Amino acid sequence: MKLFGRTATPPQADQLGQAVIALRCDGLAAPAGSTVTVVGADGGARRPVVRPGERVACCAGEAAWCWHAGPYAMDLVPFAAAPEAGLRLTGMLAGADAVPGRERFTLLLAAEAPPERLTVAAFAALVQGALRGALAQGLLDLPPGTSLEEWHAFRAGVNELLYTRFGLIVTDCVPVDLGDIVDYAAVLRGRAERLEPTPPYTEVPAPASAAATTALAPPDDARALRRLFLELPALAAQLRLLPLPGGAFAAHRELLQKVALAALDVNTMPALALAAPGQPLVPAARASRAAASVAALAALDDAWSVLARMKQDGFAPLQDEAERVLANLADHLARRRAVDHADDSSLQRREPTL
Repeated sequence: MKLFGRTATPPQADQLGQAVIALRCDGLAAPAGSTVTVVGADGGARRPVVRPGERVACCAGEAAWCWHAGPYAMDLVPFAAAPEAGLRLTGMLAGADAVPGRERFTLLLAAEAPPERLTVAAFAALVQGALRGALAQGLLDLPPGTSLEEWHAFRAGVNELLYTRFGLIVTDCVPVDLGDIVDYAAVLRGRAERLEPTPPYTEVPAPASAAATTALAPPDDARALRRLFLELPALAAQLRLLPLPGGAFAAHRELLQKVALAALDVNTMPALALAAPGQPLVPAARASRAAASVAALAALDDAWSVLARMKQDGFAPLQDEAERVLANLADHLARRRAVDHADDSSLQRREPTL
């Protein structure tokens, strides 16, 4: 059925809850059994009451999403150097969070989702990136020959990380051997093509399975700044709710002030192409600024991982780690604001001198 040249339901609506997690449905009828969320340009969200077959109405600047809670299964590769060692994870999206309209998955739709749909494959790539980042930072531990106690600790960390970062409730997670489906030739070709090391948030790993394949583009300057603009207040809100031990009030307040200053810096960030009003920036400096904003985005992802670990182990053991991550974030934001980008050593890997 066509309505003013458009389908009455979103394309691929029959795949919702299977290969697709969320679909844009502006002015269309949401599929039966889906949840409708309307997201504003400022990241605020509302859940309109939509009767079956009724079109979803949006105001200017809003985007309507219909999404299914799952469950979803995905194969992940926690270590890029060992593509045959995988994790088969099953989970479903949390419905409503403690603060109405501020569900973590709604924030993901506002800040990270592709323009038209969020597939299970794309979501699996985001989950895999968060898992690899936490392992690289030492916030999760999965050693060779993992004992039962170490596995339980790892599972608890994964559960908290994915709920904090994506609003995903993990129902099952088991190790699997993906050796039969790994294209090792493609893995070696990919390693040979990447002469320079790439950060975890832009790395495109060799696909371990169809569920881990994605066409997500690396974040650019605009998308990175949008994520920082929307997610830093949410990060501060969750950090503010942490239980504190005695004597940690001043340190907690200082961390909150650093997050607030970072959010203010993002809100007043100059345009990418301008050194001053009416004065364009040279292309090399634009590229350096964009690299700084992407580096700040990596620090934001690290901050979410530290927050998830804080929820498990408490504020005090992770205080130094949180200060380190926020210091990196402030440094990258200052680099994004700078006009003189002749020296990019802060964003490049420094080689040892002989």
